[in-house]
Amino acid sequence: MTRLFVWLGGVMFVTSLAVCVWWYLFVLGQPRLRMGWLPIVVDAILVTVFALHHSVFAREPIKRAMASAIPERLLRSVYVWIASLLLILVCLLWQPVGGDLYDATGWRAVAHASVQLAGIAVIAQSVRAIDPLELAGIRPSSGIDGLQIGGPYRLVRHPLYLGWMLAAFGAAHMTGDRLLFAVLTTLYLAIAIPWEERSLVRSFGESYRRYQQRVRWRMIPFIY
Repeated sequence: MTRLFVWLGGVMFVTSLAVCVWWYLFVLGQPRLRMGWLPIVVDAILVTVFALHHSVFAREPIKRAMASAIPERLLRSVYVWIASLLLILVCLLWQPVGGDLYDATGWRAVAHASVQLAGIAVIAQSVRAIDPLELAGIRPSSGIDGLQIGGPYRLVRHPLYLGWMLAAFGAAHMTGDRLLFAVLTTLYLAIAIPWEERSLVRSFGESYRRYQQRVRWRMIPFIY
């Protein structure tokens, strides 16, 4: 049963990513009439709940409490299950805000596609050292991955987040829903970085402090 739970968690992880991509491309891209402020509030709450799960699970007291109640082998899988279900719920419960900002064509559409592809490339390079089975909670952490400072990590300390921004904001057809989703998720990432870096300092000590001094920008070159 443990093995089944872990592998089903991996399936749920992949499913949630596929649902999110499909939802962003085909649901958020639909032009709609503006629906006022209430949907924005509801959607902000949905994203906040999803974000709080990640932040709460990252806290050491919570990790210790979870470890006392759940076998260590299942900790990552439980995290993946909850995160995956919450992501699917964000997609299913999202309230359309409407609005249509622009729909680029011709060379502008090509430029937007290039930005999004650049974002995907940055994401791919940022996660190249991560075991996909470990990420999905199927394989326990090996604990051997060291501090990543090469490739896109020479540009900013959190290139995965930079890649996400490029992919999310680079859409050639920008609807109000796509913009809100991009803004809310990017705000969460920006707010979460200081807490994440405190954990990295605890894990890597002086090595990470030297890296912070060498690579000044956290997420956006020359801005943040």
